[in-house]
Amino acid sequence: MKLSHPVWQQFSPLNLAYLAELYEVYQRSPQQVPTAFRELFERFGAPPVAVPAPTEKVAVGYTQIAGAVSLARAIRAYGHRAAQLDPLGTPPPGDPALLPETHGITEEDLRALPAEVLGGVLSRDAPDAWTVIERMRAVYQGTLGYEFEHLERAEERHWWEEAVESRRYAPPQEPIDEMGLLRRLTEVGALERFLHRAFPGHIRFSLEGLGMMIPMLDELIGAAAEAGTRYIMLGMAHRGRLNVLAHILGKPYEQIIAEFLGVYQSPGVSYSGSSDEGWTGDVKYHLGARRAFRGGEQVSVEVYLAPNPSHLEWVNPVVEGMTRACGERRDQPGAPEQYERIALAVLIHGDAAFPAQGIVAETLNLYRLPGYRTGGTIHLIANNQIGFTTLPQHGRSTEYASDLAKGFDLPVIHVNADDPEACLTAVRLAHAYRERFLKDVIIDLVGYRRWGHNENDEPTFTQPEMYARIAQHPTVRELWVRRLVQKGLVTQEEADRMLQEAMERLHALRRKVAQEVDVHLRLPLAGLEAGGERGGVGSLDAEAGIDTTVDLALLQRLNTEITHIPEGFHVHPKLQRPFARRREAFAADGKIDWAHAEALAFASLLAEGVPIRLTGQDVTRGTFSQRHLVLHDVETGRQYSILQHLPSARASFEVWDSPLSEAAVLGFEYGYSVQAPDALVLWEAQYGDFANSAQVIIDQFIVSGRSKWGQRSGLVLLLPHGYEGQGPEHSSARLERFLQLAAENNIIVANCTTPAQYFHILRRQAKLLRVDPRPLVLLTPKSLLRHPMAVSTPQELALGRFHHLLHEKRPAREAKRVRRLVLCSGKVYYDLLATGRLQPDSPQYAPDVAVVRLEQFYPFPAEEVEAVLAHYPQLREVVWLQEEPRNMGAWTFVAPRLRDILGTAIPLYYVGRTRMASPSEGTQEWHQQAQAQLVAAAFEAVETADGIEALQKS
Repeated sequence: MKLSHPVWQQFSPLNLAYLAELYEVYQRSPQQVPTAFRELFERFGAPPVAVPAPTEKVAVGYTQIAGAVSLARAIRAYGHRAAQLDPLGTPPPGDPALLPETHGITEEDLRALPAEVLGGVLSRDAPDAWTVIERMRAVYQGTLGYEFEHLERAEERHWWEEAVESRRYAPPQEPIDEMGLLRRLTEVGALERFLHRAFPGHIRFSLEGLGMMIPMLDELIGAAAEAGTRYIMLGMAHRGRLNVLAHILGKPYEQIIAEFLGVYQSPGVSYSGSSDEGWTGDVKYHLGARRAFRGGEQVSVEVYLAPNPSHLEWVNPVVEGMTRACGERRDQPGAPEQYERIALAVLIHGDAAFPAQGIVAETLNLYRLPGYRTGGTIHLIANNQIGFTTLPQHGRSTEYASDLAKGFDLPVIHVNADDPEACLTAVRLAHAYRERFLKDVIIDLVGYRRWGHNENDEPTFTQPEMYARIAQHPTVRELWVRRLVQKGLVTQEEADRMLQEAMERLHALRRKVAQEVDVHLRLPLAGLEAGGERGGVGSLDAEAGIDTTVDLALLQRLNTEITHIPEGFHVHPKLQRPFARRREAFAADGKIDWAHAEALAFASLLAEGVPIRLTGQDVTRGTFSQRHLVLHDVETGRQYSILQHLPSARASFEVWDSPLSEAAVLGFEYGYSVQAPDALVLWEAQYGDFANSAQVIIDQFIVSGRSKWGQRSGLVLLLPHGYEGQGPEHSSARLERFLQLAAENNIIVANCTTPAQYFHILRRQAKLLRVDPRPLVLLTPKSLLRHPMAVSTPQELALGRFHHLLHEKRPAREAKRVRRLVLCSGKVYYDLLATGRLQPDSPQYAPDVAVVRLEQFYPFPAEEVEAVLAHYPQLREVVWLQEEPRNMGAWTFVAPRLRDILGTAIPLYYVGRTRMASPSEGTQEWHQQAQAQLVAAAFEAVETADGIEALQKS
């Protein structure tokens, strides 16, 4: 009988017959088979069929074999619990599963078993199974620990097993430049030591204790360059940022020193600029250089460190979005072409923040999603083994800082930061896995923090024992020098001189910078809105001259294209009529609603070569079932993306339903918009107030990124807004928050009331990308999506433009009768219209009241408001009408600007809901009552406005 694998030779025919029966069970349901036998079948396949001799007795050798296999499996799964990961010497916790007796075997049993029983690369040339087990302990229980047995796919588990046990990514099989590493660690240590001595008391968030991070990033960049990666997007918090800027991205020492001296500020940002700015380095890499080989082909790798506020992990989705944008080609019709290996995201996390901040989990959740995947991210946890002053047992509920990642089916490598060879092995393995499977991977770099949370902090108040050990602990450079001295590659004196020379160079640069202060100073820049009577209105200059018209014939052709249904495609019956209406919109008396105007705006931009990306919860259909950009065949389920099949398109279009997340998704789109300045990127909230789940992204990136870092984005936020009795959580997009954040021409805030206005502001935003990109915060309608009055004509789309104000201008004679001017914005205008008091042919007509819609809040159209006021010479009062409570909405923003225009001659009144803690009433009945009151008060004398606040200008 020929056996399929030598391991089966240890079994008697009777036992083989039993195993064959067990294998049949394994094929039907692997979980019903004991773990040890399941491991045998996974590793060695099916046992051969054998017919036992009638008189043969059952052998017992299989129990020892099963025990040996079970022990080997336990070492792979739990060896990390016996690995020496803490540089400060804390003993590992260990695990009973790592002991032979747990599996019913002894050292004697293992020595009696041949190595082939365990198989794998570590069994080669091994005399017995005990030797294999000892080799496995050396691999899995040294200064590296691995967690990959939880991975879902057997192919990935087997890859890790072979890669780890063959040591093909570790020295000496994968050599390193030992003296080059010493020089790099010298640069890293010299900068930290220099800054500590030259600028005592300055906060720098030292990298000391995790110094191997820089050589690991060097190694990663080299491996990525050799794999064809040309863009590396880095995201990190503050720990070690200066060293990364200097030694990975090539930020000049002189500039770092000048910033510490307070005599340099980056051009192009305001004086609110942040020290955590980004930096781009064009790294010239010689292929093979990381292995100490010379003369390889030179390639250019662009490494970008994203700006990040002190909100630690919130840069993560921003970097992912940047990476996605780098890896897509958008200059062709259809969906963008994605090249996942051309760009690589690298995120450096804190050990306390990684499990604690929810944005980490939200970002990890994106890695497999088709609308967000980037081909795998390298995550490196800079593990200080402490938060600010909080110990791990008080800051997380898991054993490791990295445990969160295992829930996303990601492998983890733990590594002792004081073992340089292990650190480089870890990063090589991580990159190789990413390249092979295009998945994220986690490196838990376990080190320490030589100083406090910052250099002014006293850590011994709360961790006296830890910091007593740290004070006596040598640096990783000192440990590496000892190894090289033992090898005879360098003397202690040579190593000391190397460090001293590096320090002297830095001190010389400091003296030079101090003598050339004027070179590094820039003239003060007054903000665009600094001073003057009109402070805070913003500038409309960038919008001037932008033409958003579209040839009517082209628009009609595009309408035919976006309403075309391919032959044989079975559209949902309820969509037949809406699409028929759209086809007929260009006939006589045709009307265009909101979703139709949006589709035409997108189509017109695609025809002009502008790529478009639209994401958000349920956006392909639309929260209110208005959009339907992706159709589903009701018989086959086949999907048809209308704008990806547009014959006139000259650029890509993508639309994705996002996960039920705001923070990570909005951060992703912000990063995408920054890195893809040619694309119109839009994110839609399911309801406008859902955006407050992403307030950190809004505050720290979208509205302030340009001022702090000179970072430009043309991202569009579509925020459904309007008071229709749906309650506090579905009414307000929190307009007041955006208006409070508006300054320095940082954003555009608008609230359109017609489809034509929506059409033109989208087109204007796309054209501003090439002139002066700024985020657009756009309040969008809900009930107006199907309101019979909220429609536009094809001519208004084709020939019109965006208007900051909408004003039904009265003839001169009629204008003289107007005593009250009501300014409002959004849906409430249609409530006024429904009263009949604005129509001259209505019995309820109020000739003494005129209404103006403010369509754009910021930049504020002050001159246009002045022109409207001048049109009504007998004006006696101005009313600001809003649906929102007085402490919300636009009132606190528009009131001071209107008062600056009105002066003391004309009073300004407020009409709207009173101050409230919640945005709206909780029931439909209460809403209707309040809404009726404020609409009526807009036409009544102020003193008779029962229940509605009215304020005269004081």
